[in-house]
Amino acid sequence: MAKKRVVEIVEELILPFTNEKQLELVDVEFVKEGQNWFLRVYIDKADGVNLDDCQMVSEFLSEKLDEIDPIEQNYYLEVSSPGLDRPLKKDTDFEKYKGRMIEIYLYEPIEGQKLIEAELVSLENEHIHVKTSKDQIISIPKEKTAKVKLSVMI
Repeated sequence: MAKKRVVEIVEELILPFTNEKQLELVDVEFVKEGQNWFLRVYIDKADGVNLDDCQMVSEFLSEKLDEIDPIEQNYYLEVSSPGLDRPLKKDTDFEKYKGRMIEIYLYEPIEGQKLIEAELVSLENEHIHVKTSKDQIISIPKEKTAKVKLSVMI
């Protein structure tokens, strides 16, 4: 089964459950690493998720996937928090994290860089607007980004 289709099925199965439990479904990935397949579900909530939240979602999803059996190959199911460097994918993510430092990984370099770390200003008309350390505003088309995530300051 195509990876995209698996992700869509899992999202359809789990979204009503996560909404009911007041959890945010951050992301779903179905990836092959080495010889193994992994189905990863990332959840969050206002005060952060804990082990009980992850276990509850894992048990629910495991039961539902066993019922409909949409995935042909063997896989490992992992449910976790998106972490401090959570990905920004949905428009609401960009609104929620305005003013935070983000990392933008690009498919092609812009001004010689494939990684831009800057302050998130906004997302408008499918363009991510960021402010650099030199107070310069840059507009990056969302379609040119491979990944956007929160930056972890150490």
